[in-house]
Amino acid sequence: MKKSIIFATICFLFLNQINAQDEQLLTLDDVIRIASQQSLDAFKNENMYRANYWQYRYFKADRLPSLTLDATVLDYNRSMQKVYNYDQNRDEYIEREDFNSNVSLRLNQNVGFTGGQIFATSSLATTQKLGDDKLSSYSSTPFSIGYSQSINGYNKFKWEAKIEPVKFEKAKKEFIQATEDLALKANRLFFDLVDAQIEVNISETNLSNSDTLYTIGKGRFQVGTVTQDELLNLELRFMNSKLALTRAKLGLERSKSRLNSFLSFEKETDVVCIIPSYSTNLQIDANRALEQALISNPDIFSQRQRLLEEDKRVDQAKSETGVSGTFFAVFGMNQNSEQFNEVYQDPLSRQQLRAGVTVPILDWGRRKGQLAMARSNREVMRISINQEKIDFEQNVILNVMEFNLQGRQVFNTAKADTIAQMQYDVTQQRFLIGKVDVTKLNLARNDREQARRAYIRSLRSYWNYYITIRRLTLFDFENNVTLSEDFDKLIN
Repeated sequence: MKKSIIFATICFLFLNQINAQDEQLLTLDDVIRIASQQSLDAFKNENMYRANYWQYRYFKADRLPSLTLDATVLDYNRSMQKVYNYDQNRDEYIEREDFNSNVSLRLNQNVGFTGGQIFATSSLATTQKLGDDKLSSYSSTPFSIGYSQSINGYNKFKWEAKIEPVKFEKAKKEFIQATEDLALKANRLFFDLVDAQIEVNISETNLSNSDTLYTIGKGRFQVGTVTQDELLNLELRFMNSKLALTRAKLGLERSKSRLNSFLSFEKETDVVCIIPSYSTNLQIDANRALEQALISNPDIFSQRQRLLEEDKRVDQAKSETGVSGTFFAVFGMNQNSEQFNEVYQDPLSRQQLRAGVTVPILDWGRRKGQLAMARSNREVMRISINQEKIDFEQNVILNVMEFNLQGRQVFNTAKADTIAQMQYDVTQQRFLIGKVDVTKLNLARNDREQARRAYIRSLRSYWNYYITIRRLTLFDFENNVTLSEDFDKLIN
């Protein structure tokens, strides 16, 4: 018997320990922090940033020297080929068997200032004729250097140097902003669970009170101090309270499930949200918020990028309206020999110079139209961006104004919640001593429930406005710091 009691006690303590481990008491900051570390959205944001990072690395690498080895190790060919037989004065087909191989080393360097390219090469090739007439031949280019340049005036390297850093900086800001988007989602799911918890608490309290009042009402009905319709009203309230509690518990499970999924928790985890506090003293200066937004918001970088890209298109269209062409020059050394040990002896100089131009004579205004269209598109983009900037600035100012007013709104609803609770307690006590009827008690209970829900709604809006401002400005006004991220850690 003692062993059974001890075993049951151990099992009870073990189950309590498991339940304690599964229960998570979380604040709003906890939910945002966990979401930014392990949610699926955070994983997507990190990988999007990595893609932008490697694109920027590709741009940087394209401006550095590149060394390429190109080799054909084996090229064997056996076929029938047509040759001219001078002895018989006619064409005939004979069998040919050849073996070829080559290797080359090429060093390239793009020139950002001019848009051209400097290159240096070294190569070695051999060809061997197999069969009855064996013959070997070697060709080498120990060293050659050259330069190629487009002469139409368009320099893509110059525009890449302007656009790519802006794109990468925008990618950094977008990652930080995506974290704030994640915080907005966390705020919504957090307060959905808070609402569900409040509804369960209200429903449990209502059920307990309704049960007590219905029991008292039945006693008073027996002595004639409560009418039958009042008793039926109390019974209906009691039944409705049961249904409301069932619905509230179902809503609570749904909210928990959504938050657990968002935070990548186990589905059995019992999350309990701690209602956050607020500060009526935190007032944000609209001009300061707008200044921070114009410095850090990725939309501003996107606008700069789009303007630069339109300028690039105009420059490209302009380069196609006039004379275009290429310049190509090579100087080096080469040698041919039937012996491998002679292929690098006394190399001969090799030069090549090529310049060509294309002059439009008659194109029926096609190039001129392209330039005019590019300029028109740039002007449309400029006007559109100016309007976007105006709307953006107004959005920042309006959100700041709404947040500054929301702090006072939370204070008022919190006070109304306290007053409604006190009013209900007084009305309930007066009902118990027979001073008020059921109608007034129900009205007091409705006022209490509405006041509690209004307080939670205003608190939700308070934090939603604050996170929205933080998202627009990438600045934490509560701690007075600019939002940042350890981007090197994301790559490593």
